[in-house]
Amino acid sequence: MIEIIPIKKIAEDQRGATHYFDTDRTGQFIIGYRKAGSVSARHYHKGIMPGKNPEQVIIMSGQATVNWFDLNGDAKGSDKLVAPAMLVVYPFTWHEVIADTDIVMFELNALEDGRQDVFQLEEK
Repeated sequence: MIEIIPIKKIAEDQRGATHYFDTDRTGQFIIGYRKAGSVSARHYHKGIMPGKNPEQVIIMSGQATVNWFDLNGDAKGSDKLVAPAMLVVYPFTWHEVIADTDIVMFELNALEDGRQDVFQLEEK
């Protein structure tokens, strides 16, 4: 399963907008720049690493489509992400993110989380 959580705006003026989000995570994070039409992820997590249980990715700019399905049930979907928004991906949810426009994403996990907790369908 996934959740899409809008990032709250607290102010906007002639300089632009200010948004905020809450997190209890610390340590290393990842910033990714993806070109329109590119596909990211195409995998799932078992939740063995804290940074992937659940996975949290903030779409900072642009628009994307997330396709997903629950490996342990019948739930599936295709949802639009419009920045700024947080994508939350729960364990055992296969997912892919397709950049509809150029996007910037901020992953609230470390590189090591991905090395230890990224699985392809054939590894189930």
